[in-house]
Amino acid sequence: MMFRISVLGAGAWGTALAGAFSRQGHEVKLWGRNAKTCDEINRDRTNTAYLDEAVLPDELWASADLSSVLKDAEIVLFAAPAQSTGEVAAQAVGLIEKNSALIACSKGIDNRTGQMQSEVMAERLPDHAIGVLSGPSFAADVVRGLPTAVTLAMPELDAAKRLASQMSGDAVRIYASDDVMGVQVGGSLKNVMAIAVGICRGGGMGASAEAALITRGYAELARLGEAMGARTETMMGLSGLGDLVLTCSSELSRNFAYGIAVGSGRDVSGLKLAEGVYTVSIANRIAARHGIDCPVMHTAGEVLAGRMSAEEARFALMSRPVRTETGNSNGPVS
Repeated sequence: MMFRISVLGAGAWGTALAGAFSRQGHEVKLWGRNAKTCDEINRDRTNTAYLDEAVLPDELWASADLSSVLKDAEIVLFAAPAQSTGEVAAQAVGLIEKNSALIACSKGIDNRTGQMQSEVMAERLPDHAIGVLSGPSFAADVVRGLPTAVTLAMPELDAAKRLASQMSGDAVRIYASDDVMGVQVGGSLKNVMAIAVGICRGGGMGASAEAALITRGYAELARLGEAMGARTETMMGLSGLGDLVLTCSSELSRNFAYGIAVGSGRDVSGLKLAEGVYTVSIANRIAARHGIDCPVMHTAGEVLAGRMSAEEARFALMSRPVRTETGNSNGPVS
């Protein structure tokens, strides 16, 4: 079964998803704020501002007219930057078909309200089924048709299974879940951890230190996720551990690249959006509210707020008190 899919957000991730699902046979429309970007996609089959010279399928159609993109859509993918999701959802009120499934594809926590992406959307579009798509995936890989596996979480597992089966193709493989919170927590917090690991890479601390930091970051992610209602097996899956490992290991990750720039003392003012920069402060407030100790996340926040130097952060991260690695029900220490 092929779907009529509308993708909202013509940045790197939205364009890559639109291209991938178009290649898999679905009828895809892409909405972007910038009419010139939409014209380029339709005319040249490229989006050079975000995806260099990657070629998009001929069947993909883009427009800056939101109503025309949303008309008759069966599935709507929200792929604008996480801090813009509420604004985009508000613009879509009254334009989405009643039975459309809405899927959040951006990774981040609203830094004003502390809401997850599905909660932001549900507040403005309460009469729709809202799910989440997340996992280890770079836009540069997805747009080229390279194999990718992600998780689709819906409130009802049967709905997630149906959509995952019917949306999957040779390149994008989708696994079903009903842990909507867990899939979002993993996708949001790994951005912060990637900045922390990047700070270590920028300071030349070596692969061994990075591996230790990724492991400790995962322990924090899992503890905080559990406190927020995520399931342990979700944190160990594609949208948790899988996405964390990918994001902390390649400069294709904007968050990892941002951390490297900070750690090496470079100017970061010209770098592309790193969602972890916006997530770190609210994530630390959420951790404090739940009484969860997150030293990796806290240290990243201190550096980004200018209260700690990158050198001080590296020393703090690698000189934690020596304790047992495990030994309580909360899992590994960090």
